Amino acid sequence: MFTGIVEELGEVTAWEDLPAAARITVRGPLVTSDAKHGDSIAVNGVCLTVVTSTDGAFTADVMKETLDRSSLGALAVGSPVNLERSVRLQDRLGGHLVQGHVDGTGAIVSKTASEHWTVVRITLPADLDRYVVEKGSITVDGVSLTVSAVQPGWFEVSLIPTTLQLTTLGPKAPGDPVNLEVDITAKYVEKLLAARA
Repeated sequence: MFTGIVEELGEVTAWEDLPAAARITVRGPLVTSDAKHGDSIAVNGVCLTVVTSTDGAFTADVMKETLDRSSLGALAVGSPVNLERSVRLQDRLGGHLVQGHVDGTGAIVSKTASEHWTVVRITLPADLDRYVVEKGSITVDGVSLTVSAVQPGWFEVSLIPTTLQLTTLGPKAPGDPVNLEVDITAKYVEKLLAARA
């Protein structure tokens, strides 16, 4: 479980294609400072399990299901990535409850800058549309954000300068893919109501 508050901007240092999988190595001195085999680290919002951790980097295996459902397959050596360690029960919940289980991908449509924030419009897959509401929470590339507008096929978030500077969302451009995770609460409510119908 994560909070969607990015701890560190890391970098992919190695990528190995495997049969129906991949092995990724990511540099991230902060998130690896106490990492050990079996720990969870979110990479662009995808929960990965640490296989090895040494010299400020960690390696994780990425199965085909994850490659198919997320934008991790588009990464290459040198790609920047958002990193967050799993939350501990005594931590503050600065964002919202994030599982690190990507529901789908969107793409940046536009970025409109103003003096104090930048509005980013992102495509929204039709099967996720019902879970996204204005002023609700959504995770974009592992970043917990508040939806500022939503219409069929897209939603918008407003990013403050800190988010633009400290995450991969700053340099992203129109057309770039992003991982999306909707608020898990909405999915549970939907299932419970369906069972009553």
